[in-house]
Amino acid sequence: MTTLTPSGTTRGPAEPTSDARITLRPLAPGRVTVDAGLWRRTADVNRSAAIPVGLEQLGKAGNLRNLEIAAGQAEGEAIGPIFADSDVHKWLEAAAWEYAREPDEQLLADQLRVTALLAAAQADDGYLDSVPMLRNVPRYSDLPWSHELYCAGHLFQAAVAQVRGTGHHDLLDVAVRLADHLVATFGDGDGQLREVDGHPVVEMGLVELYRETGTRAYLDLARWFVEARGTGIIEAHGHGPTYYSDRVPVRGATTVEGHAVRAVYLGAGAADVAIETGDAELLAALETQYRSMEREKQYVTGGLGSRWEGESFGDPFELPPDRAYAETCAAIGGVQWAWRMLLATGEARYGDQIERMLLNGFLAGVSLGGTEYFYVNPLQLRGDAHAEGDRSPANGRLGWFDCACCPPNIMRTVSSLTGYLATTDASGLQLHQYAPGTVTAPLTGGTLRLRVDTRYPDEGRIALHLEEAPEGEATLALRVPAWADGATLDGDPVAAGTYARVTRRFAPGDTVVLDLPLTPRLTVADPRVDAVRGSVAIERGPLVYALEQPDQEDGAVVDDLRFDVAGSLSDEFRPDLLGGVTVVRARGAVVPGPDPDATSPYAPATPTSAPGPAREVALTAIPYYAWANRGPQPMRVWVPVL
Repeated sequence: MTTLTPSGTTRGPAEPTSDARITLRPLAPGRVTVDAGLWRRTADVNRSAAIPVGLEQLGKAGNLRNLEIAAGQAEGEAIGPIFADSDVHKWLEAAAWEYAREPDEQLLADQLRVTALLAAAQADDGYLDSVPMLRNVPRYSDLPWSHELYCAGHLFQAAVAQVRGTGHHDLLDVAVRLADHLVATFGDGDGQLREVDGHPVVEMGLVELYRETGTRAYLDLARWFVEARGTGIIEAHGHGPTYYSDRVPVRGATTVEGHAVRAVYLGAGAADVAIETGDAELLAALETQYRSMEREKQYVTGGLGSRWEGESFGDPFELPPDRAYAETCAAIGGVQWAWRMLLATGEARYGDQIERMLLNGFLAGVSLGGTEYFYVNPLQLRGDAHAEGDRSPANGRLGWFDCACCPPNIMRTVSSLTGYLATTDASGLQLHQYAPGTVTAPLTGGTLRLRVDTRYPDEGRIALHLEEAPEGEATLALRVPAWADGATLDGDPVAAGTYARVTRRFAPGDTVVLDLPLTPRLTVADPRVDAVRGSVAIERGPLVYALEQPDQEDGAVVDDLRFDVAGSLSDEFRPDLLGGVTVVRARGAVVPGPDPDATSPYAPATPTSAPGPAREVALTAIPYYAWANRGPQPMRVWVPVL
């Protein structure tokens, strides 16, 4: 089997067919490189540390042992959660995309060894899920909670990644056998099961498998799963349907609700179905749902899910910073959904969403060293916070979890990240995310190749140097974020929240420069977000900032800080801090802490309700993504004003 050369893949994690109803076509990971800056540092530790350690963790946690037992290569009982196989599948996907970025024979050997385990464990009729098999759970008898189709969906995604990233079809052969089994098992035909999985993702997996193999039955089954939701199937099992995104039909829903990861995975899968079937009504419903999520149920960090109870979305504007769940996997699913909506519509706001989620809600989920993780991502941690199980940020980042969905999910997202940066259409090339590196786009009339020179997000200058140009005119479209008032393109003002376009006959040596203003700014929440009324957050460019205890003056306890909105903001790049970050400095005060003699946290209101004399202090804020890399520390994003 022929393997790939470095950056050889020409197809990414979401590759619509030529017949798909899309506005933009993704530029595959192999055509985009990132060779410096924040994302390159993240990619390097993902490759050198996270992925190899992740394989070790899958061994220690028993995930691989389950497959060995199911394959008849070992004896024992199943270990871990019912969905343990899914973490193996996500690791395989990460390894495949990473191999495509830079081939490594050990990395290939590891994934083929794990693939062989899956093949050996697979039943004769194609069924594959080791934990239910070992526990003798009747197939599909408890789909609201068994995650059997969820595991299948992640297997399909991993199989597509392996064939696109390495050229090997080993895992694809396993996936096709399983998908054919699902096609025969589920649907409205005689003898088929009319059931849906409690955790969506099989929809995305089936559509991508259709895109890779051309087997229409996989797309049809994905559409069937989407249409079957909200018809009472899960409720008939005795479960409340809201948690499972199953209360109303997908095309009739107007918002997101229930378990946040389930909801956004469903949105992404339904978007794939709408794109491939040309279903404008379904796509319009998804646009409505996404707008509702963005407007009423999303944290300033892009985090999704405001309730620990059910890992779920709350009511509109229910966004408490200290109790934010904001699961890392939800940010990943939010990026996947936004990417598909961007391909479908071409609207810049989805690129803005991807940037916000990636640089804040997602990146906070992994340590700078790449091997320690947050499951949940609150926007405040008090100094006396207590741990609530292994998911609590009060523990600091951990190397693994009992429910280890987030670590391999982070790995596969980082490995495939260059597949989310650029697109093409009939007119030319669009850049949605900015990082130093190269972009090579096949266009009508020839190849457009450019080098991106930037220190974004620390600096706002993005220079594009043309190294190769097609014959005839082409258009370069550069996303101008909604926060970037005052942006210029080659010195001319451009509107924020849209794409700045240059259309001309390009030639090697041409340079196009986009300047985005990165002046620190203060942000307030909608007044209906009760939990942070009277507070402000600091943002600089695409980054949300946080006050963390180690950066404050002696005696300035984060819990007791107040912000002086009349003071000025300044910024400074600190190469010696947290791998190199830009800090923002402001003025504020520290108010008296709790009265040790008080018998109640309540007191009579005064005309000002002031807490007492305050001491002026300097405040120093760091990017939110970098917090807790010096151990679990008091931190807050939203700071009450004086």
